[in-house]
Amino acid sequence: MADTVREIERKYETDPAVATDGLPDLTRVGRVATVAEGRPRLLDAVYYDTADQRLAADRITLRRRTGGPDAGWHLKLPVALPEAVGAVRDEIRAPLADAPPPELTALVRSRVRGAALLPVVRLRTRRTAHVLRDAAGAPLAEVAVDDVRATRLHPEGAGEARWREIEVELDPEGGAGRELLDEVGQLLVEAGARPSAAPSKLARALAETAPDGAARPTGKGAEHADEGRGRTAGDVVLRYVRAQVRAIVELDPAARRDLPDAVHQMRVATRRLRSAFRTYGKVLDRTATDPLGGELRWLAAELGAGRDQEVLADRLTAALAEVPRTLRLGPVSARLRTWSVRRRAGARDRLLAALDGPRHLALLDDLHALLDAPPLRAPAARPAPAVVAGAVLKDYRRLARRVEAALAAPAGPGRDEALHGARKAAKRARYAAEAATPALGRPARAFTRRTKQLQQLLGDHQDGVVARAALRDLATQARRAGESGFTFGLLYGREEALAAERERELPALWAEVSRRKHRDALRR
Repeated sequence: MADTVREIERKYETDPAVATDGLPDLTRVGRVATVAEGRPRLLDAVYYDTADQRLAADRITLRRRTGGPDAGWHLKLPVALPEAVGAVRDEIRAPLADAPPPELTALVRSRVRGAALLPVVRLRTRRTAHVLRDAAGAPLAEVAVDDVRATRLHPEGAGEARWREIEVELDPEGGAGRELLDEVGQLLVEAGARPSAAPSKLARALAETAPDGAARPTGKGAEHADEGRGRTAGDVVLRYVRAQVRAIVELDPAARRDLPDAVHQMRVATRRLRSAFRTYGKVLDRTATDPLGGELRWLAAELGAGRDQEVLADRLTAALAEVPRTLRLGPVSARLRTWSVRRRAGARDRLLAALDGPRHLALLDDLHALLDAPPLRAPAARPAPAVVAGAVLKDYRRLARRVEAALAAPAGPGRDEALHGARKAAKRARYAAEAATPALGRPARAFTRRTKQLQQLLGDHQDGVVARAALRDLATQARRAGESGFTFGLLYGREEALAAERERELPALWAEVSRRKHRDALRR
């Protein structure tokens, strides 16, 4: 079973000629009362990657290490935090084995795809660790002085490198943060150290042991870095497409780990990408993208299998919490929980099976193949503003037809279906404007904001339609079990009232969204 440790650290380079006990007095740091120097340890780690270093390009490391208290397999995945105090990674650990463990290789599958994982670098490190403790004796951080010897394993005999570095890593339970890292770093710099230019030991090893002329991992954003500057329609559309493909790839391991909101965001990326293929058919040939759109629709359905039920259950649970206890007749809470668990049973296993299956892997391969050789049509070479504005306005006209048809429909299931169709059109128009923003600027951002408001209103209405169907089902189950269906009927009436309120709000919001001046701004 894999364990996860959140790693927050900063790295510094220092002169190998300086003795390991040459650290400055770290008790000068505010919260540090004592510094305990440990005995030197010898660490031996072999790092795995594809031959073209796909993991290193995304700052991911997979290694087999012996010699320390955490001997085993380690997978390090970067973590993006709004206010990161240093390099933040999740280190996922598995016991020692001869080959990379399946629970770790599954988490890099979206990057590796069908390529083999090979031993690429061996690092032998002599580590002297210094534990910083507060006045109560609790550990705050570890400062490790590492003498590193790197040997290239693939291709064989490419080279060796040696260096010394200092790692400052916060204790995951110590409660220290940026201030402590800043103070320790300042003392190290004053003593002659300098912030490391490499994000990790592996990155430095790959750079310093690479054969002459060999390709090096470029990292995020280096590939096709000149795209998205709004020069041509192809630039703008491909920038958006690449961003969504990157999101699907990066969110894959988070979805597997069931991290908060990961499945939802991965599903959103599949929808954005599919929408872009349909909206920008004049830029990307739909004979190439339509098959991918079908597969993206499949993936979105797999991602939504449990997500939709979770959202629905949360809505019903929150509504039930607002009902006075005197009006909760019968075991309504227990029935709602049982119903939700049964509806969600197997959804997690189904998702993992889909992500591990050949269909998902084939989709990832096909998406990368499309990006490597984009099926651009003639308008892709034209200046971006006119082409992308035309696509956004075409989606707007589609949205207008659907909203106006829904407003004209009589109340009932037909109107509900029409409003659901309008919601899907609003989402597509919103995504079209998102993609066009690098070329159209502020008008596209404003259009995105307004269509998002419309989408949210229509989405809440559709959620209420789904909730009413679920409440009818729950009331029927309660009646068959000899229980009162009163409370479920009460909740049904509440959802009807909310839906009616959204329908009353729609005309005014649509009047604002559909103002001609907003469309004219996109054409300028």
